[in-house]
Amino acid sequence: MKRIILTTLAVFLCCLLATAAWYYSKIRRKTHHTVTDVSNRKLLTRLNLHAKPLLTYAQQHGYNTNTCFLVDMSIESGKNRFFIYDLKNNTVLDAGLVAHGRCNRDWLKGRQYGNGVGCGCTSLGKYKIGNHYNGKFGLAYKLHGLDSTNSNAFKRFVVLHSHSCVPNGEVDPLPICQSDGCPTVSGSFLTKLATIIDKSKQPMLLFTFDTN
Repeated sequence: MKRIILTTLAVFLCCLLATAAWYYSKIRRKTHHTVTDVSNRKLLTRLNLHAKPLLTYAQQHGYNTNTCFLVDMSIESGKNRFFIYDLKNNTVLDAGLVAHGRCNRDWLKGRQYGNGVGCGCTSLGKYKIGNHYNGKFGLAYKLHGLDSTNSNAFKRFVVLHSHSCVPNGEVDPLPICQSDGCPTVSGSFLTKLATIIDKSKQPMLLFTFDTN
């Protein structure tokens, strides 16, 4: 009789511990999702803020008013920060990694921006995505700077292209490679961008900004 009682008690305790473990895991998952959702909401709010005047500019100057590309340089390079953005529905359609300029250094710590010919830095501002061509990196798109902060982009040969050093997925907290000022993406992500660019009946806008 005593053995039966002890066995029953042991089974009850095991069930109780299993239930507690399951409940704890549910709480942890819920907390994690909540934090992630808050982060995504903040990002989307930030993107919406920059997309709104971009839509107005597109409407006034004959650019694609359905889709644009947003690059948020305040995000670390190991995280997705190149966004395919739906201007009609204010949503992110896709995202990928993108390298920033090293400003002619072996490795640039933090961020630095420039517009001078030969500076090797990322230039902030609006870009018109121009014609495609095949260069030393394969498929590439010429970029035309539309602001005073990136007016020399075409002279600097700043183009949208891919490179094998850019991974297909996020690697944060590790950084990715740096460029000589070009927004450089992975090969697979450039394929997605090219599909959108080539199907567009109007020129497309790319907007690079930093909120820090």
